[in-house]
Amino acid sequence: MTKLDRQSASAIAPAGATLIAWLSGVMLVVLFLGSFMLGKFDISPAQVVSVIYAGLSGGSHNLPPVVDAVIFQIRLPRVIAAMLVGAALAAAGATYQGMFRNPLVSPDILGVSAGAGLGAVLGIFLSLPVVGVQLLAFVFGLGTVFLVYVISRTVRGHDPLLVLVLAGVVMGALAGACISLLKVLADPYDQLPAITFWLLGSLTAVNLHDVASILPLILLGLVPLYLLRWRMNLMSLGDEEAQALGIDAVKIRIVFICAATLITAAAVS
Repeated sequence: MTKLDRQSASAIAPAGATLIAWLSGVMLVVLFLGSFMLGKFDISPAQVVSVIYAGLSGGSHNLPPVVDAVIFQIRLPRVIAAMLVGAALAAAGATYQGMFRNPLVSPDILGVSAGAGLGAVLGIFLSLPVVGVQLLAFVFGLGTVFLVYVISRTVRGHDPLLVLVLAGVVMGALAGACISLLKVLADPYDQLPAITFWLLGSLTAVNLHDVASILPLILLGLVPLYLLRWRMNLMSLGDEEAQALGIDAVKIRIVFICAATLITAAAVS
């Protein structure tokens, strides 16, 4: 490849990335507004724009109060929660993919999703309030990854990334088995439907308080990922290459695992 070809390729790549970013932003806005119109209660695009504009500007509108209640009290928390969860899982997935150098890796590779699911199912099985269920899900998600890391550190003489993945698979399978056991023991008329809907990712019970509680945790995990994004590119070259370029692979990997696990546990809980 000539010098001119390299310059052309470097100029095309940012332009393509910028175009994709703009198209994604436009699509996000369209889907954000369109989500307010979907549901059992029909709301037209003009009504959505009128209510949102009145809410942002502090003005008033001539629509029935039920339209305002449906948009701001029911659909807005669900839409914001869906956006936060999607962004968190996407960032965690990209982090794990770069760290493990595999584009097929998902955020639950270390068992955080299965651990959070076990915590939530246990909370529902014990008839805890919503806050208790969310807290158990968050703690179990972080605890599962901590156990995975401890197990991987006890195995010597093997690829640390491979051992970490295998330990995550084992803990994920164990958590899945415990979830199945609790589903068998749960009340089929009350607890089992709640467990099923939670595992399916239902957002029907989400409110603005829930959104406000997970937002700081997700931001706390996203900030170090953004600040260390260039080190992630170096980590994708391999530990030896990264260390040759001055990167402490072990410490950076721990930071990435903690940050990605934090935002995944917060999103899943």
